[in-house]
Amino acid sequence: MAGGVGSRFWPMSRTLFPKQFHDVLGIGRTLLQMTYDRFLPVCPRENILIVTNERYRHLVQEQLPEIRPEQILCEPYMRNTAPCIAYASFWIAERETDARIIVAPSDHLILNNDGFRRIIEVSLDQAEKSKNLVTLGIKPTRPDTGYGYIQWTDEHTSAVDERVKKVKTFTEKPDLELARDFIESGDFYWNSGIFIWSLSSILHALESHLPEMFKAFCDGAGMYGTPAEKDFIISTYGSCENISIDYGIMEKARNVNVVLGDFGWSDLGTWGSLHTHLAHDEHRNGTVGKHVLYYNCSNNVVHIAGDKLAVLHGLNGFIVVDTGDILLVCKKEDEQKIKQFVNDIKIKKGDEWV
Repeated sequence: MAGGVGSRFWPMSRTLFPKQFHDVLGIGRTLLQMTYDRFLPVCPRENILIVTNERYRHLVQEQLPEIRPEQILCEPYMRNTAPCIAYASFWIAERETDARIIVAPSDHLILNNDGFRRIIEVSLDQAEKSKNLVTLGIKPTRPDTGYGYIQWTDEHTSAVDERVKKVKTFTEKPDLELARDFIESGDFYWNSGIFIWSLSSILHALESHLPEMFKAFCDGAGMYGTPAEKDFIISTYGSCENISIDYGIMEKARNVNVVLGDFGWSDLGTWGSLHTHLAHDEHRNGTVGKHVLYYNCSNNVVHIAGDKLAVLHGLNGFIVVDTGDILLVCKKEDEQKIKQFVNDIKIKKGDEWV
């Protein structure tokens, strides 16, 4: 899935160039390219689909030139993850009725790729043998209010591995006090937003929990992968409900497993989350940029584009981002306000800045 905007990562992530197409770590590979690399040992190159917005087709083609044009499925409108997954599932159904599917966002960071692949293998095995919907849970390291949480239980679990648990509840982005309670309980993990299931299982779940959406995409049978697909998708998306797969299916379904993992995952949803994965100097300043000098600074995350020289003095606990045409200076503790900044900018300055 590569169609989101990532507004909490503004001003680097913007509508015309979202964060998945950026080299946010300064290592020479974008998040989309890193995700593609991660799945090559798991899935044949020709079976990897990129679902994105039509406006980003050229960015996908530029960054993944080895992907054939027909492997890029383009959404005409942003309708959240449920329509995205439905579209790809029906497209796959025209080609392989016994498919096993991994759904992964293109803008996440995973540090331990070997550990991730081992968890994926367990998840694929569980999805095939149980016909359940499977999601990956990440062992939390802090009471983060920016993540969804999964409560798991050992009860009534038919599992292929001890790391496979039955999902008891989903909770979307709790407040800090509740997040602390979750961490202390020990039976809540972060919701990674990575899903594994068989084609038959997800189609059955769509039919059961999102029947109108299911029927809408059913009507395209025979058109997927043909010249008629584009007009059909434009028409279908125009009437499609804007809903996430979490709300639309995962929170309603009773046959959901979570596989517990700890493989250096982050959704890189905020500048603060990026800070935890950058190399730090002795004062915990995390930097992406060629020419940044610090004086009496600590615990900052700084991202400076191009060859610009930045000199910072007396900053402690700040986000500093310079994209060339936009400068953001914000306290790390207030980073959840960035979405509000973006909304204000749309009203006061226009869409060109967001």
